[in-house]
Amino acid sequence: MSTKPIPADVPLLIMNRGGRTENVHRGRIAVVSAADGKLLHACGSVDEPAYVRSTAKPIQAIASLLDGAAEAYGFEERHLALLSASHRGSREQIEVLEEILARTGLNEEMLAIQPTLPVGRRQRDEYVAAGGQPRKLLHTCAGKHLGVLAWSKLKGWPLEGYIRPDHPAQREIVRLIRQWAEADSEQMTIGKDGCGFPVAGMPLRSLALAYGRLATPELAEDRAAADAARRIASAMNAYPELVEGRYRLASLLLEDPNIVAKSGAHGVFALGLRRERIGVSLTVTDGTEVAWPYIVKAALKRIGGASDETMLKLDRTFPDEFLNDAKEAAGSWEPVFSW
Repeated sequence: MSTKPIPADVPLLIMNRGGRTENVHRGRIAVVSAADGKLLHACGSVDEPAYVRSTAKPIQAIASLLDGAAEAYGFEERHLALLSASHRGSREQIEVLEEILARTGLNEEMLAIQPTLPVGRRQRDEYVAAGGQPRKLLHTCAGKHLGVLAWSKLKGWPLEGYIRPDHPAQREIVRLIRQWAEADSEQMTIGKDGCGFPVAGMPLRSLALAYGRLATPELAEDRAAADAARRIASAMNAYPELVEGRYRLASLLLEDPNIVAKSGAHGVFALGLRRERIGVSLTVTDGTEVAWPYIVKAALKRIGGASDETMLKLDRTFPDEFLNDAKEAAGSWEPVFSW
């Protein structure tokens, strides 16, 4: 049995079926002011760490822009969106990734990931039906990897081993994440992500602050980093479906100009609200992402920040009542957290 401490969580969402609770999704939520880092609301132990996983991608992309990668390679907004993406393998996403290869002169085989099929079920089915074979560019993290390879090429750093913690690009990324999230080195743990990159574990409230600042880069003291963050976030809003995909929660939220949002693996999600100058982060303890939309909807109803149109889209795409395969009402989702 593990002796490592487990961060205290609380019930966030229940799934009801037949008048009874069938499942309880526990987790933690942090709501933080981007202006001063003040914790506004909390559910569970938000000072305890969470691995940020793919929510870090927009911040990781900032690092390459600071060294002029966008100008050097002629990256446009669609390319910047893919540097921050967890793509599903759609034709449009792969076309942009292939443009990045062409503009940077990189080879797909340089990617330190295994060939795979699209992660999106619809995209995978269509790709296989057309006779498609596994390739590295189909990996959901290919954009992030290409961004770091292109940056390393520009800086004259080794292209081999670009995913290792001691590589100059990775050391700079960790430094930037620590600075952007205002997380002390003692508060951070570096693990290994699913795609091979180092991944930061930090207090959940630090991730909320990072997204509050991503939404309001004008508050950052480092003006160059602030400009890079603005460009990345603007690209994500300009091309929401490139960032994740149609019907994905983050992409739907990114259609709202007031919101910057991104998902991560194993239960972590983060968003920032521009007008409100607020960051929100959450992690679901069982690692599922099915609970995110209902937790996020409830949080936005309490905080505000999403337009009426966005809330309508959320309700339409992720209705509180769910149906079975016979299209009959089978149960409902019910947020149960409070602050």
